[in-house]
Amino acid sequence: MLTAAVVALTAVAVALSLPWWLPGRVVALRVRLFARINGDEGIPVPGETVGVDRFLEVYSHPAAGGRSEGAVLSDLFWYWLAPGPHVHQEHLEAGERYDAVARATRGFLSVPRADAEELTRRSVAAALDGVGRGGTVRLRDLMMPVWAAFYYELVFGEPCPREARDLIVGNADDVVTALKCCGLRHMDRRHRLTRYLAGRLDDVRRPLPEGLSDEERSFYLQGTFFNTAVVQMSEAMAHLLMVLARHPETQEQARTGDDRVLDQVMAETMRLYPLFGVAHRITTGDIEVDERTTIPAGSVLCFNYPEFHHAGIEEPDRFDPGRFAPSRRREGGAAPHHIPFGVAANRPCPAWRLAPITMRVAVREVLRRYALATSASHTRSLPNRGPCLLVPRTPPATGRAHRAALPAMWARDRFEDVWRSLVQLVLGTRMVRDARRQRLCARHFHPERF
Repeated sequence: MLTAAVVALTAVAVALSLPWWLPGRVVALRVRLFARINGDEGIPVPGETVGVDRFLEVYSHPAAGGRSEGAVLSDLFWYWLAPGPHVHQEHLEAGERYDAVARATRGFLSVPRADAEELTRRSVAAALDGVGRGGTVRLRDLMMPVWAAFYYELVFGEPCPREARDLIVGNADDVVTALKCCGLRHMDRRHRLTRYLAGRLDDVRRPLPEGLSDEERSFYLQGTFFNTAVVQMSEAMAHLLMVLARHPETQEQARTGDDRVLDQVMAETMRLYPLFGVAHRITTGDIEVDERTTIPAGSVLCFNYPEFHHAGIEEPDRFDPGRFAPSRRREGGAAPHHIPFGVAANRPCPAWRLAPITMRVAVREVLRRYALATSASHTRSLPNRGPCLLVPRTPPATGRAHRAALPAMWARDRFEDVWRSLVQLVLGTRMVRDARRQRLCARHFHPERF
């Protein structure tokens, strides 16, 4: 009897301890497995070959502009972004096709500031009306309908109908869930959106890229606006709202302060939680780093955004919006390495101007209605989708009842992390192998080899 009790207590103790040690072990194992499956490819930047001090120089080098051809990693990213990765702006090689796509994207994104702000208000208000009295939400899920409606109207010039919104959200959720290895791809969801867009090509408010077939134009709309834009804006807003939920004083400053305060919070959030972990580029020519080191053409450079953002500052893991205050800049205490939208010399994010404008409005609209609170973990990849309490600001007495749910949120998030890490290990390994088998990028550039 005593032995059975000891075994039972030991089993319970091990089970309760899982959230504190298992996820980290599984992540490390997943990294090793992915590295083995993908092979020994890529020069880490910053790293031994290129230090932090030469990061921007190499990133901006004209020969660091290759996008997909010649990298094993490209097969994996094309797999996750399918269908139509061959016309995705991020993965197009330089040339006439890229120029046409980039020109079309700039056209759609070039809207007057007042119009962008009003469209954001309407899109956020519609999503929050569905939440009503608040409660527990997943911030990424809350934000996806916002940006689905925003970018639909940006593309088509009319309010987003429920059918289109559901198609866009289903597609974007499937893409980002697969990217984070929390679920397999469901290509039927993606193809439904492609078919819908194919039937709406004549309804867009701006010219589509020249030189593309109708199918490729559908892929262009899907990949640029309803994959990348919806996913990245939803992720960016989830990170920003999570930061505010975890720092009540900063939340109140953002609510009552001017845009300069909010801009500092946004900058520090994007420093800590950049949307890109690692961006790979293929060198199209030799790059001379110094008199002893030359990176040969055809090399794969893996630019590590989080490591670059952490370099050169004290306590880089600590959230401190003051790093971006003008006084800190004058005193030399600001974050020296910060490229949330890339660099001008190497295809910066085409929404570098529009995104901050719309994010400010979205935050203000959320904070006008709710106070935010969370006890969930906050990591750059955000696989938990940002659990958060929305506490109605009127009447304020309701806040106490809502906050009583925080301990339950904490426990649920910790134990979900155990299951989620195992799912990511199994499904991620499966998708990496499937991507290597399909070789979407390699087949596109060298079909005669297959």
